Amino acid sequence: MSAAALSGIIFVLTLGGILLGALLRRTLPKHHLSEEAQDVVRLGVGLIATIAALVLGLLIAAAKGSFDTQDTQVKQITADLILLDNILAQYGPEARPIREQMRSTIGPFADQLWREKQVGVAARFEANAAAEKVYLDIQKLSPQNDLQRALQSRAAQLSNDLAQARLLLFVESDSLVPAPFLAILAFWLVIIFASFSLFSPLNATVFTCLSLFALSAACAIFLILELSKPFTGLLTISSAPLRNALGPL
Repeated sequence: MSAAALSGIIFVLTLGGILLGALLRRTLPKHHLSEEAQDVVRLGVGLIATIAALVLGLLIAAAKGSFDTQDTQVKQITADLILLDNILAQYGPEARPIREQMRSTIGPFADQLWREKQVGVAARFEANAAAEKVYLDIQKLSPQNDLQRALQSRAAQLSNDLAQARLLLFVESDSLVPAPFLAILAFWLVIIFASFSLFSPLNATVFTCLSLFALSAACAIFLILELSKPFTGLLTISSAPLRNALGPL
């Protein structure tokens, strides 16, 4: 289920909590709504609200950290490709076929990388035959002097680094919010918003304000879910820098 759909469900549930509180206010006996009862309920709800706020803050920080990590890994792959191409250019004309092959495989490589992340980490990792061929072709080069030998060694290492960076991206978890945890968080929000309308009349102004508060909470959850999946949705890591990393020869 998409982040927007999950956030929308939680928003509807919190609105239901508001209406539930208003319904309980009308049906409960008056002595159940005494000042002593209000104080006890407010203390309990304050505790739940504090826990929910802390959890939301930690989840946003964790999701942002995961997003930044995967964005950095994609940038590292892009930088390694540019550096590898420069090293092969310094090697000489013998490496030109490898550079041409790199340019022809960047698009399919990006498509495969984004597709793997969109399918999910549970999917089988797909080996990249083109990347393997680039590595093997680098190993097949026949250096004629010490400089070419050093450049070949650096190029082989960079090709290996590219494979490792792709593996790191593949194993990076995109599921920061398990479904049971999300359900518990939604339950907390329903309790909190039900308590708001339990002890105050639900007129148009109060309902509008509470709806805006509920929307804000749902937006926070939407932000967490979007940041935890940086290869899909609205907050997507762009593949354009990787695709345009190498200009024409």
